[in-house]
Amino acid sequence: MARFRFFSLLVLVMTCLTFRHTTAGQSPQLRTASQQELDVIKVLLKQEAAWNRGDIDGFAEGFKNSPDTLFINGNQIQRGYSAMLAGYHRDYPTRDAMGQLEFSELEVHPIDEKAAACIGRDRLERSKKNGGNAEGLFSMIFEKTESGWKIVVDHTT
Repeated sequence: MARFRFFSLLVLVMTCLTFRHTTAGQSPQLRTASQQELDVIKVLLKQEAAWNRGDIDGFAEGFKNSPDTLFINGNQIQRGYSAMLAGYHRDYPTRDAMGQLEFSELEVHPIDEKAAACIGRDRLERSKKNGGNAEGLFSMIFEKTESGWKIVVDHTT
């Protein structure tokens, strides 16, 4: 079932990425998403699937394992992959606390062949006992590394 959801989401994202916004009153123009855009979206879909399995370490694989990785949330700036990962383990100690994550309204904006920006929405569904539902916006910077596309800056509201 998880594999079906992953591929269904990938098809949905690919379809959504084919529409280019135009000025008011005009119809959207179809376009094909670039391989770079699809590769960045795949990282987020893998993160979503890992999170929903309760796998924080798998989720963190989407980030570059570097002391330069930045995670900005609210009034906090976490510097470095290790600090970011420790923060996730601290803030989400149980599977129930993690809830169900869903990314939506994803837009990838290539910067060059080794960098891309991505914006979107995230929604976390969980019981009130475990912190209640949460949702927000994010912007991320991805870098193409030897091990694939990785998040180097994550700013989540």
